[in-house]
Amino acid sequence: MSVLAQESRGRTTPLAWLLVLGIVLAALNLRTGVTSVGPLLDQLSAGLGMSSVGTGLLTTLPVLAFASVGAITPTLSRRVGEHRLLLLALITLSVGLLVRSMVDSAPVFLLSSAVALSGGAVGNVLIPTLIKRHFPARTGLMTTVYTTALAAGTMLAAAATVPIERASGDWHIALGVWAAFAVVAAIPWLALLRSEPARAAGGQEVGFRALLKSRLAWMIAVYFGTQSMIAYIMFGWLATILTDGGYTTSQAGLILGVFTALNIPVSIVVPMIASRFGDQRPTVVALVAFYVVGFLGLWLAPASTAMVWVVFVAVGMGSFPLALMMLALRTRTPQVTAALSAFGQSIGYLISGAGPLLVGVLRETTGGWAVPYTLIFVVLVAQLLTGLYAGRDRYLEDERGAAARMTG
Repeated sequence: MSVLAQESRGRTTPLAWLLVLGIVLAALNLRTGVTSVGPLLDQLSAGLGMSSVGTGLLTTLPVLAFASVGAITPTLSRRVGEHRLLLLALITLSVGLLVRSMVDSAPVFLLSSAVALSGGAVGNVLIPTLIKRHFPARTGLMTTVYTTALAAGTMLAAAATVPIERASGDWHIALGVWAAFAVVAAIPWLALLRSEPARAAGGQEVGFRALLKSRLAWMIAVYFGTQSMIAYIMFGWLATILTDGGYTTSQAGLILGVFTALNIPVSIVVPMIASRFGDQRPTVVALVAFYVVGFLGLWLAPASTAMVWVVFVAVGMGSFPLALMMLALRTRTPQVTAALSAFGQSIGYLISGAGPLLVGVLRETTGGWAVPYTLIFVVLVAQLLTGLYAGRDRYLEDERGAAARMTG
C-alpha cells in the first residue's frame, strides 16, 4: 500500500516529503554520467589514449545500458525491493563515476562508465514505478517534478563540467565531482529503507513476454523511441548543423546551451498540461507540430534565424516527459507500470540509438542535410502515429486478453 494513503483525505505525511526529496535527488543524477563526458571528450581521448572505436563505444554505452539493464529492472525490483534497489542503483552509479574519475586506462574507464550507467538505467525504470505506487492521485504533478529534476541534472552536468575542469586543471576532478553528487542522492533512500512497500500478494508479476503481444505497449515503446531518437540527434548534431550554416563554434555552443536550458521549463509545463486530461492525443499533435515548424525552419529558413527554430524544436522535446507520463497513465497498478516502464524504455532506447549514427552516415554520403532532415520527418510521422494510439485514455490491463496474461 502507498505511504500516501492519506492523500485522498488531504494530508501529506513527512514520509511523503522524504519520497519527493529522494525522487528529486535521484533524478538529478540519472544523466550526469552521460552529459559530463561529452564536453571533455577530446581531453579524455587524449588522456586515456582512447581509439576512435573506444570513443564510439563510450558514446554508445548509455543506450546499451539503458536498454539492457532497464529490461531486467522489474525482476530485480521484485527480488530486492524498490527502495532498496534504487539505493543500490545510486551507490552503483556513484562507485562507477568515482572509479572512472581516478583511472588512466581506457578499458577500465569504459567498464566503470558501464557500471555507472547501469545504476542510471535502474533509476530510469524505477522512478515511474515509485511515482505510480506512492502518488497514484498525483501522477502528473510528480512526473513534472521528476522530469524537471532530470532536465536540470542533465543541463548542470553539461554546463558545469568544463568550468570545473578549467578551475582544477584536471579532468579527473571534474568527473569525480558527480560521484559525490550521487552519494548525496542516496541519503534519503537510506532513511526510506524501512518504508519498503509490501510485495503484492498472488502473482501480478509482469514480464516482457506478457507485453510482446500488447499493441499498446509497442506503441508506447516506439513513441518513446522516436522522441529519444530526435533528442539524441539534436544533442549530437545541432552544433554541426549550426556551424555548417555559418555560425562559429562559440555561437553554436551558446545556442546549444539555450536549447538544453529550455528543457527545464518545457519539462514543467508539458506534464502539467497533459495530466489535466485523460486523453493526451491533442498534446501529442501539438508537440509534433512544434517539431515540424522547428525543423522546417532549420532546414529552409535563413541560417540567421536559427535561434527561433531551435526554440520550436525545444518545445517539441516535451514529448519526453509526455512519454514518461504515459508509462504511469496507461497502467492501473505499480507492477504493470514497472513492466511497461522496462519494456517501453528498453525497446525505445534501442530504437533511438540508431538515430545519430544514421544522420552522420547520411550527411557524409550525401554531403548535405536534405536527406538527414527527410529521415527526421519520417521519424516524426512515426512519432505522431504511435502517439495518437498511445495517447488515448485507456489502460494496458484492459486490452483484450491482456488481463489474463498479466494476472493469471
